[in-house]
Order: sequence, then C-alpha cells, then structure tokens
Amino acid sequence: MAKDVKPTRKNLMAIEDRIELSERGHDTLEQKRDGLIMEFMDILDQAQDVRSGMSEDYETAQRKIDMARAMEGDVAVRGAAAALKEHPEITTQSKNIMGVVVPQIESSKVKKSLDERGYGLLGSSARIDEAADAYEELLESVILAAEVETAMKKMLEEIETTKRRVNALEFTLLPQLYENQEYIEQKLEEQEREEIFRLKKIKDKKEQEEKEAKAEAEAEANAEAAAGAADA
Repeated sequence: MAKDVKPTRKNLMAIEDRIELSERGHDTLEQKRDGLIMEFMDILDQAQDVRSGMSEDYETAQRKIDMARAMEGDVAVRGAAAALKEHPEITTQSKNIMGVVVPQIESSKVKKSLDERGYGLLGSSARIDEAADAYEELLESVILAAEVETAMKKMLEEIETTKRRVNALEFTLLPQLYENQEYIEQKLEEQEREEIFRLKKIKDKKEQEEKEAKAEAEAEANAEAAAGAADA
C-alpha cells in the first residue's frame, strides 16, 4: 500500500527507476507474447495438417491390414509381423523457438525394403507388403504428430506463463508503483508547501523584529535628542 512507503526523495527516485524498468519489461513481454502466439498459430496449422494426415494414414493402414487378414489369413499376417528383426529407432534433440525449447524427433529404420522386413519374399504376398507399407507410413505420421503436439503444448504453456507475467505487471505491480509514486509526490509537495510557509513565517517574524528594533532605536534616539535640547 502507498501509505507503507516513506515519502522521501530517495524512495521516489527508486520507485521511478522501478517503473521505468517494469514498463520496459512489460513491453518486452508483450512483444514476446505476441511473437509466441504467432509461432503457436503456425504450429497449430501444422498440427491440424498432421492430424488430418495421420487420420488418413490410419484409415489406409486399417483397410490394408483387414484386406491382408481376409485374403492371407491372420496367421500369415502375424507371422510376417513377428519376423521383423530391426525395429525403428527414435532419437530426440531440441530446438529453440523464441526462448522455448521444443523437441525435435528424428527416426530411422521406419521404412524398410522387402528384404529388411525379415519374412522373405516366399513368406509374403502383395497384400502383406501393402499393409506393411501403410503401417510404416502411419508410424512416420505418429512420430511427426508427437513432435508437433509436444511443441504446441510447450508453446502454449510458455504463452500462458508470459500472459500471467504481463498481467501481473500491467494490473498489479505497475498500478501499485504508480500509486506509490503519486503518494510520495503529493507528500513531498505538502512538505514543500509547509516548508515554504514556515520559512515565510520566519521571514515575516524576522522582518517584524527588525522593524520593531528599528522603531525602538529611533524612539531612543528621539528621546536622547529631546533630553539634550531640554538641557540646553
């Protein structure tokens, strides 16, 4: 509260410095918030495309696996899946988007050639191959979706954090600082007026005393002159 602040010039200068610093911080955070929102909207557009693509890939993979099971049998499909020896490898790195560290997921050994799938040409069929191709496409979509969704979540968290900081400065700290500044300025003005009034009273009193002393001296001089004339 403003009344808790001691109204001194030193405190006024300190508050003015804090106001200047807080205003700069507020402007910087607003720019960061707006920039983050723009980046988030770009990622959101990308996420929508990725979700749509993943949904299509999932439907395609389901159709392909259902067809393979219907034509080749569930045992053949499971056998082809069990023959896989090299599984996909996923590594994560990070990249910086306006101060926000988001993951960058890289994958390898997702898409494989026929001889890399392990079940061999004789134990396979075109329908099983098509199902494997479809699920490899789906897996790549899932990996990309994981990267985009995680980045979007982290960006959204940073936007909310930045918004809270902007609001705290705009609606709490700065109004309090302005209130303290106004309070101190008013108190200093009152003190200045009181000091001027006090000095004026001292000056008036001094002038009155000087006037009285002068009148007293003149009266004494006149009295001495009159006494001297009487003696003569």
